[in-house]
Amino acid sequence: MKSQLHLALAAVLCLAACGTPGAPRPPSLELPQPVNDLAATRQGDRVTLTWTAPHETTEKQNVRHPGPARVCRGANAIAMVQCPQVAELPPAGAPPSKNAKPEWRTYTETLPPQLQRQNPTGFATYAVEALNARGRSAGLSNQVEVPLAPTVPPPDKPTGRVTADAIEVSAAGVDREPRPLPAGLNFELHLYRRTEGSDAAADLGAPSALTHSGTNYFAQFVDRSFEWEKTYFYHVTAITTVLIPDKPPVQVSGDPSREIKVFTKDVFPPAAPSGLQAVASGVGQPPFVDLTWAPNTEPDLAGYNLYRHEAGQPPVKINTELVKIPAHRDRAAMSGRKYIYSVTAVDLRGNESPPSSETFESVP
Repeated sequence: MKSQLHLALAAVLCLAACGTPGAPRPPSLELPQPVNDLAATRQGDRVTLTWTAPHETTEKQNVRHPGPARVCRGANAIAMVQCPQVAELPPAGAPPSKNAKPEWRTYTETLPPQLQRQNPTGFATYAVEALNARGRSAGLSNQVEVPLAPTVPPPDKPTGRVTADAIEVSAAGVDREPRPLPAGLNFELHLYRRTEGSDAAADLGAPSALTHSGTNYFAQFVDRSFEWEKTYFYHVTAITTVLIPDKPPVQVSGDPSREIKVFTKDVFPPAAPSGLQAVASGVGQPPFVDLTWAPNTEPDLAGYNLYRHEAGQPPVKINTELVKIPAHRDRAAMSGRKYIYSVTAVDLRGNESPPSSETFESVP
């Protein structure tokens, strides 16, 4: 009797411990989550797509068996439902954990010329489709549009020269697009400048002068925003602008020309000062000569040098330090002498201008 009681108690405890069995779960499909950060850039005829490979499945599980990625391109701006495949990339590496950094993927293709000719003011639509190891997916990624506008080849290697107030860049090339241009398209050359040690290039805009001779063109750019004693790199790129009614303009950058290197060494002196006048002290005063002239306007002006001489003698500088204002009193002048004066301007790098026109004064 006692043994039967023990068996019954053991059965009750087993039922309490084991619980009720749950409903059966279907096997995991292991579908990668659709890509949601697809981005596209275009330069020249090349389109570059970038995205991160999915690291989770639609069931919030870690992707264990990634499959290939399909690149899809539609010939118009209509959203795609299925994938018009143009390429297939091999599987990305499986991340070791949910917290691991996903793999960054990229794909570059050249736009087919016939696609550009068919609709030069239209757009192509791109998407990617992440597959599992069995070739199944949870759908297309976000979709991005890329303009189909043609681009102009880059000009031949530009040339540059430094002048007193600007860097002049010239470029010549061949325009492959017939004239007149297709409606809705505009081409414009732009000059780009980057400073040595930097990867970023600033757009300095269109040329100051552009001439055409048949299919050849010649462009002249002027950069006045430079600084002296620096190294710059310049290149020229043709920009295609797509003008669509009721929409913002869309720009496509062509391939850049080769860079040219320009060092802005300042060997250019300021202009010679003008308007020099000399007035001697009056009778009974200690002898001196007051000198005044029109101020120079160069932004890098450092000061002035004063020169004096008598007839038949070479000019001699009379200041020991640069004169900072356009005026000076020559206290070394002596009574009974006739002096001839001139003034020069000096910039921050020590370049000295030619002398001004001379003026003379007699000291009583």
